[in-house]
Amino acid sequence: MFGQSYETTICLTRLVFAGHLERCPNLRIVAHHGGGMIPHFAGRIGSFLEAMGPRLDEDLLLALQSLRKPPVEYFKMFYVDTALFGAKHALDCVLDFFGADHVLFGTDMPLDPEQGPGFIRDTIADIEALAIEGAERQRIYEGNARRVLGIK
Repeated sequence: MFGQSYETTICLTRLVFAGHLERCPNLRIVAHHGGGMIPHFAGRIGSFLEAMGPRLDEDLLLALQSLRKPPVEYFKMFYVDTALFGAKHALDCVLDFFGADHVLFGTDMPLDPEQGPGFIRDTIADIEALAIEGAERQRIYEGNARRVLGIK
């Protein structure tokens, strides 16, 4: 229930601190389930990390020193999907952190109790309830995926 979101968060964090996004700024990585815990705990990426990181781990201090931008800016480079199981408040958080250009439509089809339609229906309802412009909604539904995947 929570393990996949935690593991996604750890994976993305390791990619950032290993410097992969520093070395490959055009790398496009799409993370499932809205990027895991990252948008919900974004405050820990900023001032908390800068204040506490060096006291917690020497390797983390070296990683922070090797990055040219604040760590949060690298996390915002990831793309994420909307597979949040009908949790509009979570989608609001994801959209606020990553921005409409980095959110792609996605569900966990066919893993819902209805074998697909339920999560699709819930995700569409959440997107429709967002306080965003029609152009942003279109990018989430289709435009971002076309751009990221190079589909005309």
